[in-house]
Amino acid sequence: MESLSIFYVVLAFALAVGGGALGSSLGSSHERLCGLISLGAGTLLGVTVFAILPESLETLHWWGAVVAMGSGYALFYFISKYVYHICPACAASHFDEAVTHHFAEIAAAMMLALAIHCTADGLALAAGHEVEASHAPGGRALDFSLIVAVCVHKVPEGLALGALLLGAGFNRAQTLIRIAAVESTTILGGIVGWLFFRHIAVFWLDAAVAHVGGGFLFLAIHAVLGEILKHHKALVLTNFGLGFGAIAILSLVLRLL
Repeated sequence: MESLSIFYVVLAFALAVGGGALGSSLGSSHERLCGLISLGAGTLLGVTVFAILPESLETLHWWGAVVAMGSGYALFYFISKYVYHICPACAASHFDEAVTHHFAEIAAAMMLALAIHCTADGLALAAGHEVEASHAPGGRALDFSLIVAVCVHKVPEGLALGALLLGAGFNRAQTLIRIAAVESTTILGGIVGWLFFRHIAVFWLDAAVAHVGGGFLFLAIHAVLGEILKHHKALVLTNFGLGFGAIAILSLVLRLL
């Protein structure tokens, strides 16, 4: 089981790098990227509503879940406001202007913010695995829902980061090296989580999962609102609904099995 958990973390890393490689080789239209972003955002909101929230309420009660999720939302909000947007995929509409004129100024901040985001992804996968290992009632649904949501989100994340780096003037090799370097923090987060979460009480494990859910909520809201207000409303809503619905069905099926 432990090796399987690490496998999923490595898979998430590989999907992000693969997305970057695909984007650098074939290019990606803004419309296609919006569709993928919206699908990923739907899965993130779905796992928060149908897996993280029910699991957190079992142990933390409503007030504890609100505090834990609020802390995750606030962390991503402040990083996005004062460092750089924590997920380049969710800020895809701003790439051209930012890259063309200010990349040298924002590069370090962008890499730092995305590294925090990727570390949180790895921690989320590790936490979901440990909840399942603790034999919590909704542990399996939470674990698999997190795997699907994070992996789906990683593809547009890699595409978006690759688009930003290519637009900044890096060649394909330089772009892929930078994507791999930043996304490797997903593996770091998974390993740290695997080592740490095995030794904490279920209460704090559920608090960590709820904290991650707050960050997912921020990403989902920002991604959808940012694109709905500007481009491809029908495409965004359709793909968002597909991602959200897929996680809802997956969570229901896993809870019934």
